[in-house]
Amino acid sequence: MHQQFKALSISYKTAPVQVRERISLGEEDTRSLLSQIRKVLDIQELLILSTCNRTEVYYAAPEDKSTDIIKLICLQKGLSETEQYAPYFELFTSHNEAVTRLFEVCLGLHSQVTGDMQIANQSKQAYQWAADMGLAGPFLHRLMHAIFFANKRVVQETSFRDGAASVSYAAVELLEELTEGMPCPSVLVVGLGEVGADVCRNLAGKRNFSVTLTNRTGSKADALAAEHNLSVLPFEKVWEGMPRYDVVICSVAAEKPFISRQAVQKMNILSYKYFIDLSVPRSVESSVDELPGALVYNIDYIQAKASAALQKRMESVPHVHEIIAQAIFEFNDWSRETAVSPTIHKLKNALEQIRQEELARHLKGMSAAEMLKVEQITKGMMQKIIKLPVLQLKAACKRGEAETLIDVLNDLFDLEKQPERTV
Repeated sequence: MHQQFKALSISYKTAPVQVRERISLGEEDTRSLLSQIRKVLDIQELLILSTCNRTEVYYAAPEDKSTDIIKLICLQKGLSETEQYAPYFELFTSHNEAVTRLFEVCLGLHSQVTGDMQIANQSKQAYQWAADMGLAGPFLHRLMHAIFFANKRVVQETSFRDGAASVSYAAVELLEELTEGMPCPSVLVVGLGEVGADVCRNLAGKRNFSVTLTNRTGSKADALAAEHNLSVLPFEKVWEGMPRYDVVICSVAAEKPFISRQAVQKMNILSYKYFIDLSVPRSVESSVDELPGALVYNIDYIQAKASAALQKRMESVPHVHEIIAQAIFEFNDWSRETAVSPTIHKLKNALEQIRQEELARHLKGMSAAEMLKVEQITKGMMQKIIKLPVLQLKAACKRGEAETLIDVLNDLFDLEKQPERTV
């Protein structure tokens, strides 16, 4: 698999959401596509990473299979006009480009929110699916573990994952701060536009929250709730149910505030109730903050939180690139050494064959003790003879000069006739 890694990508940078959602692959689609690519294109090392912002295929093959893979993706999604979608795909046919791309994507450098924390888990899931189907060979195993180790270094050594760098993440982070100490805070999310839906997805992973959704279009609330195992409050009962919740997150698009001062006064708040307003224009009337027990946090406050976190992350980007460069350098060293492994094994086999032939000629008539002694001596001699060529091969790998030495050894010992592994 040396120097054969390639990739193709459709992402928020190359395609609008209307196109990406048609290409997006769930677990069932991904597993089916993995199987089809292996069967049709005979590719044995393969990874598919599909999220709301990207669908990417990484594979090891001598030739560029991008056109065929795009056709198979379209076929999997029931899209007949492949030529309509092909221009949205970015291709990485250079081995080094594809390796670098996978590192940068998995570490969050190409995420819509820089440093996105979800991509690390999504890449692990993609790797697991590939491994489950026997499509992660030595190359991909080593590459993914190098990426996971680099990710660990990024978390430990940089601020790249610190803070919430998007409005939806910042809203959840604020929610956690406000409800710290509450055993199971109840949260009502009113309005499921893009930001509101993102907040729900981020909240779904927080086990200590009781989350309920409500939306004018009830089917959207039902679908999102079913996807993340959340509760639904019918929209016509929103005012009846709102007093029960500790936190109300509102993102209702309207000319006038959806939650008025008068409506909150009727709730007769006995302790504290938090209102997080994610809309422009505002969803919560500003004067609600003047009522006893009502605390309002608007989009400006949350955006400032997100902007500060994003700035901190951006300052860490050069350090992240340094970590990636070092990881790729070490990975390439390993990759180059694997390219000479067959030659090393063939050389060992050739020397072992010579040793066995000579022993067969001279061991007749020896006692068991003498035979054991000769066996030990000749094995030791063979190990010393092979040590220098192996060291020279590995050193030549690091210099990028291994091919010449491989050719010399092949000619000297006629290695093409030797099996790669018998010793």
